[in-house]
Amino acid sequence: LPGGSSGLGYALATRLLSQHHHIFIADVSLAGAKQLAATHNTPSSIRVHYAGTDVSSWDSQLSAFKQALAVLGGRIDHVFPIAGIGERKWLPFAEESAAGAAFAKPDLQTLDVDLTGVLYTVALAVQQFRRQDVDAAGWRGKLGLVASICGIAPVPALPVYSAAKYGVVGLTRTYGKMLPAEGITVNAVCPGIARTGINSKSFYESVEKDGVLASIDGVVDAFVDMIEGGGSAELYVCGPEGYVKKEEEAYDAWLQKSIDVLDEGHKWVHYSGL
Repeated sequence: LPGGSSGLGYALATRLLSQHHHIFIADVSLAGAKQLAATHNTPSSIRVHYAGTDVSSWDSQLSAFKQALAVLGGRIDHVFPIAGIGERKWLPFAEESAAGAAFAKPDLQTLDVDLTGVLYTVALAVQQFRRQDVDAAGWRGKLGLVASICGIAPVPALPVYSAAKYGVVGLTRTYGKMLPAEGITVNAVCPGIARTGINSKSFYESVEKDGVLASIDGVVDAFVDMIEGGGSAELYVCGPEGYVKKEEEAYDAWLQKSIDVLDEGHKWVHYSGL
């Protein structure tokens, strides 16, 4: 669980522990992970493991993943890359970009964490899943990603965050169709405004008064459905009343044909012998 020490990740970790799972939390802050360990670990049963991790760093994620494999007995059944941050000031304000001013390098930390970090986790998970035998239900492993309503609808003031979340949606809809043949599923939650550490307390209080605050329990329920079900490439849109699965849109004949041609023409990138 990258990001399992707070917010959505902490809520999911708590639910998984109530269902007697063993978990490994990889997070930059470990206060929540240590609290879970103090509550659930005993001298004879260690079910909560953790490591300090910068998800935007491949080396940091690789180290944490290897530690997880070691303490979880060499097999990982479910991976949930939940770590995320919000929009940052990525460019100077207009009044700071006067003629003659130096060009500023954009701050892409949001993209580094919310998309590149997810891709790092997915890369590790898929490679490990392919090495594992199928379980009793026929699966090698399952991935549950975190997108957002910002990945399915435009929010003009969140361009970089939305770019990351649209990327997660695209990864889910594509890889989620390719990998089930190998016994691997990829799904994603698309929460609305959920009470996490991304925004301020006053912001969430205002959203709650407006009646649009998404249910954390609903998001966790969606993750549990991913674990228990056999679907893949599915998007779980999570709002105040829980979740609904987003239907995939139908395409015109020419567009569908183009998609099929592109898909068939690029499988060699992912599989040898084609």
